Amino acid sequence: MFTGLIEETGTVKKFVPSPDGSQLELTADRLASTVQIGDSVAVNGCCLTVARKEGNAIGFDLLAETVARTNFSHLETGALVNLERALAVGARLGGHFVQGHVDDTGEIIALDRIGHDVRLQISIAAEHRRFLVNKGSIALNGISLTVSEVTPDGFVVWIIPHTWAQTNLRAARAGDRVNLEFDLLAKYVERLLPSKTTDA
Repeated sequence: MFTGLIEETGTVKKFVPSPDGSQLELTADRLASTVQIGDSVAVNGCCLTVARKEGNAIGFDLLAETVARTNFSHLETGALVNLERALAVGARLGGHFVQGHVDDTGEIIALDRIGHDVRLQISIAAEHRRFLVNKGSIALNGISLTVSEVTPDGFVVWIIPHTWAQTNLRAARAGDRVNLEFDLLAKYVERLLPSKTTDA
């Protein structure tokens, strides 16, 4: 379990695709000094297990399902990724409950700086728009954000200066793919509603 509060941005060292299991390696100065092999880390919002560690380099093994549902295959060497360690028992929950289970990717349609803030518009697949609600929570590349506007093809979020500076959004461009995890409550409600209708 995570909170969507990014601790550090790491840098992609290499992504090695393979039908037998892809590998992602990155460097992260602070996180590498605290995690151990076997620990869970959210990388761009996707929960991964540390498989290798050497110096400030951390390696992860990826399932085919993980690659298919995330933006990892779009990451180039040198790209920034958001990192968060798993939530510790008793720690403060400052964002919202994020499982690290990426539902899909969305496409950045526009980034507009308005004053000190940035308006970010995202397009998503039609089948996932039912999970969006105004003022609801969403995790974007692992960042806990609030939906400020539901649009016909997706949603809008606003990025404050701190979030912009501390996450990989500062390097984002229109056309980039971002990992999305929809609010857990919305997914459970969507799952339960058909069964209630059937039982009635």
